[in-house]
Amino acid sequence: MSGLDGLYQELILDHSKHPHGTPLAEPDGRSATSHQRNPICGDEVELRVRVTDDGAIRDVTWTGAGCSISQASASMLAALIDDRVDEDGPLSADEARALVAGFREALRSRGTIPLDEDRFGDAAALSGVSKFTARVKCAMLSWVALEDALARA
Repeated sequence: MSGLDGLYQELILDHSKHPHGTPLAEPDGRSATSHQRNPICGDEVELRVRVTDDGAIRDVTWTGAGCSISQASASMLAALIDDRVDEDGPLSADEARALVAGFREALRSRGTIPLDEDRFGDAAALSGVSKFTARVKCAMLSWVALEDALARA
């Protein structure tokens, strides 16, 4: 295992043990919740997105159970959204959908498209998951939940 792979593995374990974006926030104002489950392995996530009146994301919170990859991915997504909101104010739904699309493209690439750390923050550590097709759904679960919640908001 290379030093970078080891660092990424530690980052994934840290996010799964000390998750960001939990517990699930109470709905207030405009919000939408999505519950997603991976029936193959039993991973589950319930994600709530709270939005401004014009539909921009205020915050993302979640709760879930499952493997380290699914839980770390949800934590990394919540941290990424929080960091963007803290830096630039509410994140537009279109910007969030573009993040989901980029994440999906990289994870389906079987390792040919790495996730950019500047764009995806800690979630870039999940690039290696794309080489293991059985684990891609684990990493995508919370991102699919965000996409679904935005469609409901």
